[in-house]
Amino acid sequence: MNQNTRAAALIALSLGAGLAGYGVVVEAGQTATPTPASTATQQANATTAQNLPLDDQADFEDAERGLIARDPNLVITDADGNTVWDMTAYDFIEGDAPDTVNPSLWRQAQLNDLHGLYKVTDRIYQLRGYDLSNMSLIEGDSGWIVVDPLTTAETAAAGWRMAKAHILGDKPIVAVIFTHSHIDHFGGIEGVLSAEHAQRDNVRIIAPKGFMQESTSENLLAGPAMGRRATYMFGGALARSPRGHVDSGLGKAPSKGHFSILAPTDVIDHTGQTLTVDGLEFDFQYAPESEAPAELTFYLPQLKAFCGAELVSHTLHNIYTLRGAKVRDALKWSDYIDEALQRYGRRADVVFNSHHWPVWGHDRIVDYLKIQRDTYKYIHDQTLRLANAGYTPREIAEQLILPESLAKPFHNRGYYGTISHDSKAVYQWYFGWFDGNPANLDPLPPADAAKKYVAFMGGTDAVIEKAQQSYDAGEYRWAAEVLNHVVFAEPDNDAAKALLAKTYDQLGYRAQSGPWRDVYLTGAKELREGAQGTSLDMSRGIGLLRQVPIERFFDAMAARLNGPEAATSNLTINFDFQDRGENHVLTIENGVLHHWKRPPADNANATVRLTHPALLALIGGQLSPQQLKVDGDRASLGRFFSLLEAPDRGFAIVTP
Repeated sequence: MNQNTRAAALIALSLGAGLAGYGVVVEAGQTATPTPASTATQQANATTAQNLPLDDQADFEDAERGLIARDPNLVITDADGNTVWDMTAYDFIEGDAPDTVNPSLWRQAQLNDLHGLYKVTDRIYQLRGYDLSNMSLIEGDSGWIVVDPLTTAETAAAGWRMAKAHILGDKPIVAVIFTHSHIDHFGGIEGVLSAEHAQRDNVRIIAPKGFMQESTSENLLAGPAMGRRATYMFGGALARSPRGHVDSGLGKAPSKGHFSILAPTDVIDHTGQTLTVDGLEFDFQYAPESEAPAELTFYLPQLKAFCGAELVSHTLHNIYTLRGAKVRDALKWSDYIDEALQRYGRRADVVFNSHHWPVWGHDRIVDYLKIQRDTYKYIHDQTLRLANAGYTPREIAEQLILPESLAKPFHNRGYYGTISHDSKAVYQWYFGWFDGNPANLDPLPPADAAKKYVAFMGGTDAVIEKAQQSYDAGEYRWAAEVLNHVVFAEPDNDAAKALLAKTYDQLGYRAQSGPWRDVYLTGAKELREGAQGTSLDMSRGIGLLRQVPIERFFDAMAARLNGPEAATSNLTINFDFQDRGENHVLTIENGVLHHWKRPPADNANATVRLTHPALLALIGGQLSPQQLKVDGDRASLGRFFSLLEAPDRGFAIVTP
């Protein structure tokens, strides 16, 4: 690879970090067959079913209420014919739960399978089951207000076509509301509204303060690792089957199309801020640093309807997400739900959210908001009570149980988040990674420790034999712990990997949480087949990357610098963006990359002259790297880029 080609490749990989799983393409499928449910797993799932009020059909009635139209063969493709969304892949989810799926998760999967165009109340409609999230449509006096246009343009466009066929008429889009800064709530905007259309027709774009910064920069630095872990969390490589992926709890799964963003024209920065949009009054709640760094909810007094965004849903949510992200503030989250309850909940006749189905009726709404509010506060307060009594994160997670009043409602069960990992998140929020035990202050790395554990336990054969006994006894958590040591001590030991894969199968089959199931089953798949290679289609996210500040690109580049190799290098490079009239000076010294937006450095080793569109074209592969103009010492530029590492998007997780 010549230096120009390497430069372009490294720039692309640096920027691609921000896609964090949404630009990562993993083809679902199974080449090795997962094991059947063991007798112990069959019994555990049967007991779960016996203890569930499965005759309670209220959620199914709510999820089907107001149905206008449904496409029973909903498959959405992109312009090249690639499938970006396929609800028919879940046709197997019907009837009673198979013994390889937790019956509670199976019920949630059945509910999330109900898709189509729904009427929520007068002038409010939702498209559900067209993506991981919902798109809501509110009818103004002269046009439509779109709320959260899904993850990708293809799914949003398909939903819009369905609505156009049944309710939209000739009324235009007059406004868009982005409730928060997660991509499944704004990424599909160009499927319903282009930037040119928005500017031409003065379409209002309403979003919370900090929306653009958070939505374009979230996960940029840690994106490769997050993207890899997201394939575990959402089961992207798993077959859709009773022994594979069935649901994500929050919805089915993220879609795989193209995504973009539009900058807001109206910013919500305080609770009680009101806007009149096409004849409708919107009373906003500003809720930053809750479920998302930038988030809002709103109440429509004329319609007595409250949009809870993602503050509330029909699952216990994540205080920490398994793909990796900054921990969320459980106390603040609870406080925002309480504020919404006090301001709007007691007046609302319906609550509709960014995921799942609505809740109707004053008393039910109050109860719903109270239970979700109290759950996050209970997890927060009781985690701290136990931490202050000296318990460590794993000990707290093992003994923290919700009161029956909070644990029983289906909308509050751990289909996405769990009490276990949410309580650990609260601990992390206050105390960080160290539990206080000196033995955990500087332990050996996993592979080094594993070799010693296996030796202390009598050697590989002895450990596998004992692990098999634990497996046969249904002690899967313990079997997984000891077999993980064997695999990390001897990564080529096929017997250990096979038994650990079987163990992960059983843990996945029992899991109520969709992400837990997918993590276990993906781990099992990779033990059998090896790490799953992923590709990154940068063209899918160019619309979003256009909005990323150039400074953030260079932050991501700095996180790719191989510090030890760069320790003795002293380099200065100018990046001259000629269309913007701005220059960025990058230096490498002491193994650290710094960058500043300032006039060109006279002592620069080289100057790269380009435009912002050219940079995006390089990322998307539409521009040849040879078209970059470079002044100065090309060898120094080559050295600069040789110090940047391409992220490994298929790094090992279940093996060393």
